[in-house]
Amino acid sequence: MRSHLLNDLTAEHYRRSVTEGVERVAAKLATTERPFTGVTADALAPVIDRIDLDRPLHDTTAVLDELEDVYLRDAVYFHHPRYLAHLNCPVVIPAVVGEAVLSAVNSSLDTWDQSAGGTLIERKLIDWTTARIGLGEAADGVFTSGGTQSNLQALLLAREESKTDSAAKLRIFASEASHFSVQKSAKLLGLGQDAVVCVPVGQDRRMQTVALARDLERCVSDGLVPMAVVATAGTTDFGSIDPLPEIAELCEQYGTWMHVDAAYGCGLLTSLKHRDRIAGIERADSVTVDYHKSFFQPVSSSALLVRDAATLRHATYHAEYLNPRRTIAERIPNQVDKSLQTTRRFDALKLWMTLRTMGADGIGQLFDEVCDLAAEGWRLLAADPRFDVVVEPSLSTLVFRYIPAAVTDPAEIDRANLYARKALFASGDAVVAGTKVGARHYLKFTLLNPETTTADIAAVLALIAGHAEQYLGESLDRAS
Repeated sequence: MRSHLLNDLTAEHYRRSVTEGVERVAAKLATTERPFTGVTADALAPVIDRIDLDRPLHDTTAVLDELEDVYLRDAVYFHHPRYLAHLNCPVVIPAVVGEAVLSAVNSSLDTWDQSAGGTLIERKLIDWTTARIGLGEAADGVFTSGGTQSNLQALLLAREESKTDSAAKLRIFASEASHFSVQKSAKLLGLGQDAVVCVPVGQDRRMQTVALARDLERCVSDGLVPMAVVATAGTTDFGSIDPLPEIAELCEQYGTWMHVDAAYGCGLLTSLKHRDRIAGIERADSVTVDYHKSFFQPVSSSALLVRDAATLRHATYHAEYLNPRRTIAERIPNQVDKSLQTTRRFDALKLWMTLRTMGADGIGQLFDEVCDLAAEGWRLLAADPRFDVVVEPSLSTLVFRYIPAAVTDPAEIDRANLYARKALFASGDAVVAGTKVGARHYLKFTLLNPETTTADIAAVLALIAGHAEQYLGESLDRAS
């Protein structure tokens, strides 16, 4: 069994095995004609259930053959131009190379004596990102597993920085379009169900600052403490960007921590055309970025950035076997001092490889392309009487639904759209997402692939209309 350990004696075995795996994936990428096969859980589960994990195959080729049947054949391929569903991006090749390197070397980014150069590379990328945001010379941060963890840590810091000993008095303000992780974080932090105040949004799906000002004033007058305001730069459903400068003014007025969840909109930090859309982000106390959304990085690659490095002390614990206090005086850079995690992958390497190969402008150009594509898609939808589109995009998301000319019952229209999404997924021809606007069901395109074209969008819209019309026709047949 030692022949499977990666070391100096097995380097050639490693090379052959990884090359064979890469060739399999490359072949799939080159020949995949649809984003999904349409396989169902009922069909695939028995295939996997039949595999006896206690009877290994002892051969990489045989294992890859098996993997073809249980994963590669039926995977949902985000690189396909008609995958239009969730915040999943196609990935850039330099980052995939970085993924291969970091997996093989297997550094752990908690302490210097486990990562050395990896520690300094991560710190350099944190400094680069805080400079792009404009947080100032005292800024710092740390890589995380994703936006949910970044938001949790940001609100942990905000709680610890709040000026009260009573957690029951703390309140977090976020728009009704904000990410669910805000509510989840409040629960994990022990703040209670009433801690999150949902601020209404306007027709543009941006936080209404008039309502925020009213809620903050009421909070203080009720003897409560406005712990944090979470502004979103790229909501999951609409890609909407809250009015950051106005929110910053209110946070300054009330002495409230301002967190910007830019998990989606962080791609604008490299934009050549649309950077002004996140003006005001530089006034935040903390910022979430997901490089694995709009920087075209493999999952996972995220970070929490803070204006004041000293606030990260709230996540610091010292253990003699890991990061004893004396290492501070010795100026040993242990990233575990800033992180909620201990063992942690060297995910920063992927972004490093990307920037050193493509440069920031290369990333920005790709993100600008999908933002411009969304604008074209919005014009297409707005001109098509078959569809109702909710809002002009700020980033690369389109929320819409099919409206049949002969049907006026909103519930029936809901069912037609739900059917169309399900039928489209089952066909494998395209993958789209769904959400609710008010009480009504809508469909969603999240455009993160620069290879997607307006022709792709038009073709998928035609498929949606066809499936919806089929459902409505069958529904009328059943009713007659």
